[in-house]
Amino acid sequence: MLELIQAAVMGVIEGLTEFIPVSSTGHLILTGDVLDFSRAMGNEEVAKAFEVIIQVGAIAAVVAAYPGRFRRLLTFRRSEGFSGVYGLWLLGLTTLPALVFGYLAHDWINDNLFNRFTVAGGLAAGSLWIFWAERRTPRIRTESLDAVGWPSALWIGFFQCFALWPGVSRSAATILGGMTVGVDRKTSTEYSFFAAVPVLTAAAAYKFYKCLPLFRAEQIPLFVVGIVVSFLFGWIAVRFLIQFLRRHTLVSFGWYRLGLAAAILALAAVSALGWV
Repeated sequence: MLELIQAAVMGVIEGLTEFIPVSSTGHLILTGDVLDFSRAMGNEEVAKAFEVIIQVGAIAAVVAAYPGRFRRLLTFRRSEGFSGVYGLWLLGLTTLPALVFGYLAHDWINDNLFNRFTVAGGLAAGSLWIFWAERRTPRIRTESLDAVGWPSALWIGFFQCFALWPGVSRSAATILGGMTVGVDRKTSTEYSFFAAVPVLTAAAAYKFYKCLPLFRAEQIPLFVVGIVVSFLFGWIAVRFLIQFLRRHTLVSFGWYRLGLAAAILALAAVSALGWV
């Protein structure tokens, strides 16, 4: 029973943070440390796989939030705007850089970057990026999903590669990347939702394949709970963020990230000094 509760907590964290620019991976690493989740899963590699595979719930949340747009994308007909073959082409361009860099650097990232210190660094760097992006006044060239062109899609894809560093945040990298190349904040955010689907699907499939020999039948309920809960809270997060950005900027997320990074480093210092 305790393991199911822990899986549900991880699902909540994944769902709430996947689309909000605060780093779902970073939060999952920190939460997993607090819960000692690797012990619940019986294997550290399986615990890491769990964190990636439950993103399937978040993927489903985007589909549920934008069913009409996904139907238009999957018509597979020649079309204009963000639909059909052209829309899929744009998503392919955005996904390709992360797939290439992620495949080449996967083992190194997995071995070296999944710890609280690298997460704190990623959170802090992302917060500074948010402050910079919100202070500048770029020329807005794109104000709707249907106006996104292939150069912007490709640039967003390159920016998305920064999110391979835990703590940076995939959603932050794609939203801020879009804003950097002249896409308005709301459109960048919506495009970030759709860009999540292929890259998270690829990551989950690759992790599942790589860790398949390690899985046990008794772990299936934990994965199911994690995916279902991440779907529910992912849908909430998607709807919340769009409403929030109609009246606010991303700056509050920047301050949250900076505060969390400082807290992580402070706790690490206290632990190193033997005060806890």
